[in-house]
Amino acid sequence: MQTNLTARQQQSEHAEVVESILRKCVHCGFCNATCPTYQLRGDELDGPRGRIYQMKQYFEGAEANPQILKHLDRCLTCRACETTCPSGVNYSHLLEVGREAIETELPRPLWDRLRRRAIVAFINSGWLFALSIRVGQFFAPLMPQALRAAVPAKQPPVTRRAGKHARKMLMLAGCVQPAVTPNTNHLASNLLDRLGIEVIELDGNFCCGAAAAHTSAPEYGLEQVKRLVDAWWPHIEAGAEAVVVTATGCGVSVRDYGRLLAHDPAYAERAQRVSELYRDLLEVVEAEAEQLDPGQLPVQRVAVHTPCSMQHGLGINGRVEALLARAGYRICRVEDAHLCCGSAGTYSMLQPKLAGQLRRNKIRALSVEKPEVIATANVGCQLHLAQGNPVPVRHWIELLQAD
Repeated sequence: MQTNLTARQQQSEHAEVVESILRKCVHCGFCNATCPTYQLRGDELDGPRGRIYQMKQYFEGAEANPQILKHLDRCLTCRACETTCPSGVNYSHLLEVGREAIETELPRPLWDRLRRRAIVAFINSGWLFALSIRVGQFFAPLMPQALRAAVPAKQPPVTRRAGKHARKMLMLAGCVQPAVTPNTNHLASNLLDRLGIEVIELDGNFCCGAAAAHTSAPEYGLEQVKRLVDAWWPHIEAGAEAVVVTATGCGVSVRDYGRLLAHDPAYAERAQRVSELYRDLLEVVEAEAEQLDPGQLPVQRVAVHTPCSMQHGLGINGRVEALLARAGYRICRVEDAHLCCGSAGTYSMLQPKLAGQLRRNKIRALSVEKPEVIATANVGCQLHLAQGNPVPVRHWIELLQAD
């Protein structure tokens, strides 16, 4: 695709990246075939090709306007288009740059800015978020069905073991997971302990920065990234061999730290090292699979939901199914597995109608062979798919490791 950036855009620090990405796009439209919002709306402007063209027009001199931002906001950043694209267009990076540039030139309405700030502040509040979840769970039986379905079910307590071992790995708790699905990291830590690996989890509330970055607060997101790098660094210097992340949405963010801070002389080297040490929990467990013994299987029929962050962002697909099948589970067929469930970080809060449609479609796709449980790998997807779903939704680690 030919480009003709304005003189002002050519002076931007992102000019080279923008031009490179735009020129790769041949406007073939393959991306629309796998785009969830295009499949729902059938609107060219709500597909990757249309969004790329809108951003191209903006970078070439078109005025920023609310309509462009509306269509960019409807993007889930699921990256299914990147998996499909034959030209290797880095659409998600272009969207990140384009949306930030347009928001700078055309600030959002005050109510929208406040709403976004409130969402980020709430999920990063630590004790306040945890307290709100506990209060919601206590009063859930008294709530109307629609509201009750949105309250995460309380998980039975799991004893966390903390043995000392020569091998050590850092593990990210994240901002939401400790309050809503604490068993994920507890069981992951217990399994790694059985495998002779000591898990180091930081005290305090540490967010990977993704929520802020995707909710119009990229600078705050970078502050969170730096804070996490600073907190991890002494352990890395002491010999931690990996940074393990149990939520794939956070994993995509951590793996990208090197790029995000590449131009920061104080953090570039350390951030790159963190990215190099990043491992998804699945990768760590796979390497020790010979030692796994799930014991008596609690269920037999499992439908695996592979989050977009896992299959499109991290390039890990079909491997949770293989691990669970090896453990003795029967893996159920899933239709349209490449399509997003609608969670997409804060998307379900900012675009509830589209997110609800995508959730209903995904639950149908996961229920084709009537599974007893749905296994996933990301806390956001787990909470989103559990709403109004009679089939329990659990992190896959829960099927491999009991208390």
